[in-house]
Formats: sequence, C-alpha cells, structure tokens
Amino acid sequence: MLFTDTHCHLYSDDFNEDREAIAASAFVKGVERIFLPNVDERTIDGMHELVQLYPGKCFAMMGLHPCSVGPGYEEVLDRMHRRFETHPYVAVGEIGIDLYWETKYKAEQIRAFETQIEWAKNLGLPIVIHTRNSFDEVFEVLDRLNDERLRGIFHCFSGDTFQAKRALAYGGFKLGIGGVLTFKKSGLDVVVNDLDLNDLVLETDAPYLAPTPFRGKRNEPSYLLHVAQKLAEIHGTTVERVAQITTINSKEIFGV
Repeated sequence: MLFTDTHCHLYSDDFNEDREAIAASAFVKGVERIFLPNVDERTIDGMHELVQLYPGKCFAMMGLHPCSVGPGYEEVLDRMHRRFETHPYVAVGEIGIDLYWETKYKAEQIRAFETQIEWAKNLGLPIVIHTRNSFDEVFEVLDRLNDERLRGIFHCFSGDTFQAKRALAYGGFKLGIGGVLTFKKSGLDVVVNDLDLNDLVLETDAPYLAPTPFRGKRNEPSYLLHVAQKLAEIHGTTVERVAQITTINSKEIFGV
C-alpha cells in the first residue's frame, strides 16, 4: 500500500531528536509521499533539507501561514515569492485565514491570502488552505477569485456537511482529512460519511492533532494509517482502497 500524507510539518523542532527515525518509520509503513507546508521564513531551510534528504518522498510548498501574518508581512511575501524562481515547489501553502486566537490582523490575513492565491493561479500551482473560525471569510475570498485555474486542498477539514459541499463546489478542491476524524464527538465522521472518497486526501498535520489512540501526544506521519483505517470503516471498504484512492487524489492536486 502506498499512502500520501498531504500535510506534515516534519521539519518542526518537535522532531529534532529523532527526525530520521520518524521518517524511516513512515516509509516502512507505506507512507512514502510526504508533503511539507511552509509556515514562515524560519521553516524554509529545514523544509528544503528534507526534500534534499528524501528526494521523491518529501515535497515542499511555499507560503505564509495566516498566524504569521503581521507587521511587515508584505516584505516577507515579496521574499517568498522570489523563491519560486529557484525552487520547484508543488503548491502555495499553507495559506488562509485564522481567526481563532485573535482578529487583530484579519484584514492583513485576507490580503495575504488573496496575494498568494494569485501567485498560485499565475504559477499553475494548487493552494493549501488553512481555515480556522473563518469559513465565511475564506469562502468570500474564493468566491471573488475563483476561476478555472483555482484548485487545492482544504487542509484539516473539520467543517459541517454544508461547508464541505460548498468547498467541493468550487470544482478543483479536495478535503484534507486527519486525526480529528478519529476523535469521539468530533462529528467529522458523519460529514465524511456523506462524501465521496474521490473528494478526500489524507493528512496528519504532524506534530499536531495525533489520532486516537495517540491523541494529546506528538503526531507523526506513520499515524496516517489510523486515519485511513477510520475512513475505511466509515465507508465500509478496505484500507488498501482508501490508500489507493487518496493517493490518486493527491497526485491529481499536486501533479507529482
């Protein structure tokens, strides 16, 4: 079985002591495609190192996380944009709007999101969207900027059925399903039951959001199998089929 983790922060400091062992464990268990979303300028070097260390297994994105948007963000975006001239990124991400912690920089987050969407469309790349307490705002931006070039993933999807259908209605998007699917009372299992496997991709968001039975502990890409197992149970199918379909879906989005 070949699994694809479409969202993993393997470069995170949380893995400094055992990063190579964690990667090896993932590969042995079939998680042989790991997509790395960028956060800010501090995470770029570590991300690039992983791509060099594991060619064909780790793939890098470039983008500014909404929680990293603040004073001077325009200059940061300018420097990030120039990196596309020298590095083969597979997506613009992770980008979006996060209004969970505060709304102080809401306007700046929206502008940064819009700017990076335009990058993606001009470069022919997908976007990977972070949305937290912000579905209405994200949809409003996408409604304005949507065209045939817009595609990507709603990372760590945890919305309701209406939000899922609206996200998929744009036509070029998949929903990223991670450890939240395994949480009791999350309600995501009910939503996913109403969705087609062809609309979904798997992710861990490691080191965050570890699935049951590791909830509350450090997440890692090998734990993707627990998400796949839960998804297979919900859809009454095999883990092998989930692995096959979600990996095909990831290839459709990322093109690699």
